[in-house]
Amino acid sequence: MPRYFFDTYDGNLFVPDSEGLELQNLDTAKAEAQKALPDLARDALPAGDQKTFIVSVRDEAGQVVLRAALSLIVEITPENSSA
Repeated sequence: MPRYFFDTYDGNLFVPDSEGLELQNLDTAKAEAQKALPDLARDALPAGDQKTFIVSVRDEAGQVVLRAALSLIVEITPENSSA
């Protein structure tokens, strides 16, 4: 089974995956990356109004084969903003 590595980036901190996971195929790796994004966002809630979380999936050769991103945007409506 191929091994995939899941590097994460939250806009401030890049965390490379040195262990990886043995998974059936790229579709399974894609599902794992998508599952990781909400946890990544929960662990690093944005201090500002916008943040993008990224999971890059590398194959055993070190090539990035997939990127998944989740963007959080907070917008306060004009009528509710404090002047």
